[in-house]
Amino acid sequence: MRVGAPPDSGDTGAWLTDPSSRRLVALALNLVPFAGIAFLWFIGVVRDRIGQREDRMLFVATAVAAGLLAGTAGRTGAPNDVWGHRIVVIVMNTYAMRMAAVFTISTATIGLRTGFMPGWIGFSGYAIAVVLLLAIGITPWVRLLFPLWILLLSLDTLVESVGRRRAEGDLPSSAE
Repeated sequence: MRVGAPPDSGDTGAWLTDPSSRRLVALALNLVPFAGIAFLWFIGVVRDRIGQREDRMLFVATAVAAGLLAGTAGRTGAPNDVWGHRIVVIVMNTYAMRMAAVFTISTATIGLRTGFMPGWIGFSGYAIAVVLLLAIGITPWVRLLFPLWILLLSLDTLVESVGRRRAEGDLPSSAE
């Protein structure tokens, strides 16, 4: 999205008429469901271990972006109204990332209190949450911290689960 649709809210929407930019945005929008599936899988894992949590901001922003893109399909010239682009930027940058920070704080706190995650993952979650809350506007790359933390926690959960199943005799060890 960042490459195809510039983050500047003052943009007149010229990127919508550039075929290359439109293809990049369309590709990004087509990848969002996979990110959503991965996130929902993670939520299933967390629910299994600590309870119910959800975040729908990603889907709201994707729906608005897809509507904006579809609404300008086949038009020539820059659209006069870029309200949709501004909504997407605000939802993704301001609300979704800060909700991700709150989710990270909640999950890290529960994980540390119940002991289902190692301390370093919990405390790194706090650090990432602070960055997401306070520094989200500095660079778009900051947004990658949340999925990185989710990946670390997911890999730890997977490794711990496989180790537990092996210890219980449900899985053969690598020596067998």
